[in-house]
Amino acid sequence: MKNPFKYFKTSPEIIKLAVMMYIRFPLSLRQVEDLLHERGIDINYETIRFWWNRFGPLFAAEIRKRRAVQMTPHTQRRWHLDEVFVKIGGKNYYLWHAVDHEGEILESFVTKNRDRTAALKFLRKAMKYYGIPKSIVTDKLRSYRAAMKQIGILDRQETGRWLNNRAENSHQPFRRRERGMAKFRSTKSLQKFVSIHASIHNHFNKERHLNNANTFKTSRAAALREWRELAF
Repeated sequence: MKNPFKYFKTSPEIIKLAVMMYIRFPLSLRQVEDLLHERGIDINYETIRFWWNRFGPLFAAEIRKRRAVQMTPHTQRRWHLDEVFVKIGGKNYYLWHAVDHEGEILESFVTKNRDRTAALKFLRKAMKYYGIPKSIVTDKLRSYRAAMKQIGILDRQETGRWLNNRAENSHQPFRRRERGMAKFRSTKSLQKFVSIHASIHNHFNKERHLNNANTFKTSRAAALREWRELAF
């Protein structure tokens, strides 16, 4: 693999730190600039914007590739699907999430509509990467039923009032992150950001509420160590 940092004067460690802070936490570019300044790192916020646009997809792709090898047998057990609206230029668009039984975001997909065609594209995109799950939990949106019927997996659909809480909860990290940004200007920028955000969120999400302090600290340290080793 070629060194992606070859022609950059700034060290890879600082670039990774800036990208992680911006994507992972609900911070604006200027807030990241201020936090880095407190550490003695003088970087303009436009430089941070360039870094996350340049290296964010690279880091996310590597994380996703590594996790796919570990997750594939588990992701085929049960999926939870849900969608949430996002405003772009005063118009509503829809962000679809596919979440596995452990709460990991498998796929994020942005569409203009919430019809059968959109649901079909979303399902095919997720299944192309992870395979067909044993069961799929959705709300009662008819687009899911129509799309699954066309694919031939309607018998795997499950619906229920409380069954899909896991998918609904998966929107919360994105909503918190969205509030720290000045909205999105296009569906392309939204799709790019949510794909990167999902991978990095999965990487650092160590389920603090399910583990004791020592286990959580060990997992957190391992995730940070793996992050620092990306793209090398």
